[in-house]
Amino acid sequence: MSLNITGSIFYPGSSSLLEVVSFSAFGFYNSDTTYISESVSSTVWAVRRLGYPSIDIELSNEQFVTYFEEAVNEYSAQINSFNIKEHLLTLQGSPTSSNLTGKEIRGSLGGIVKLSEQYGAEVGAGGDITWHTGSIPVATGTQLYDLNALFAVPSASGRDIRIKKIFHQRTPASVRYFDPWGLPTAPGSYNMGFFGFGSELGGTVGGVGATYVLRPVYEDLLRMQAIELNDQVRKSAYSFEIINNQLRLFPIPQSDFTLFFQYVFKDESDVSFDTSSLGKITDPSNVPYDTITYSYINSVGRQWIRNYFLAICKISLGGIRGKYPNIPIPDAEVSLDGESMRAEGINERDKLIEQLQQMLEKTSRRSQMESKNDIDENMNKILGKFPLPIYIR
Repeated sequence: MSLNITGSIFYPGSSSLLEVVSFSAFGFYNSDTTYISESVSSTVWAVRRLGYPSIDIELSNEQFVTYFEEAVNEYSAQINSFNIKEHLLTLQGSPTSSNLTGKEIRGSLGGIVKLSEQYGAEVGAGGDITWHTGSIPVATGTQLYDLNALFAVPSASGRDIRIKKIFHQRTPASVRYFDPWGLPTAPGSYNMGFFGFGSELGGTVGGVGATYVLRPVYEDLLRMQAIELNDQVRKSAYSFEIINNQLRLFPIPQSDFTLFFQYVFKDESDVSFDTSSLGKITDPSNVPYDTITYSYINSVGRQWIRNYFLAICKISLGGIRGKYPNIPIPDAEVSLDGESMRAEGINERDKLIEQLQQMLEKTSRRSQMESKNDIDENMNKILGKFPLPIYIR
């Protein structure tokens, strides 16, 4: 079943729709017999909605075929746009050679892992950026240090560095209090030997095997807290500030020592591109979604296409009639409804697109999970009103 392009500026009637060859602007669907059949029947339906045969329709078969193809293309574009937004994070990095139209996209954590690697690289908890270690000598009484001048990056002439971590703090409190196992007690007391550690802690006191009191863990924690609070209240806090790799130490150093730090190269951590990503999905422009197969579209989608097809027919017909709003006839003239028809078509077209986008949004993974959560919560409320069974043994 096909359309015959007659060249007439008026719709020539349904008989011409069944005669010879198919025609469309792009030919995306010419091999789909369901599409050919639907384009014919939809054209017959549309022209009758527009007033044929009571009045002439100033559109040719060629225009009707083009508008129907446009309606299918718009439906396909809206579906594909939604799928791209829904799956882009999952698809990034995949080959662009495979057509994804009509295929199920299984979710993966690949995109999430890539994002987490970037955050991990920034804080030193993963990623693919190497953290290097450097050091500078600190002199007594000197507070300000130029890392660029004092530290020469080996085999990296001209490369800027970014300091990530400075190792400038007090000795941990856990190594500054006396050994919690170091109190000898009389033989026979509650000791570490009871737990199998006595012989390994070893040693003698006055020729007698030394035993040790097992103290509770909270005593160690309280002791460390006391040391840290003492440092905080009675001593200067260990800190630093670094601006443009100019390091200022607090408090003023009271002895010479070596200060260690970690750094990365700026050209590795700054924004860059991966040349190996050529031929892979990088953004919405190269996600390989093609036009959909018309015969696979369900009745809901086909009805949307028909309505959109009718709307753009109204827009085109209204534009044609708007050029000649009044047609003279003997002793009178006829007024055409071009402007009102065009406005009506534009309004219907915009509403159809909005309706389709809202429907697609409600089918997104996020919306479906929220809906499922609401259903589960309501189900629990309903089940909570049922009396619980009483079991008697």
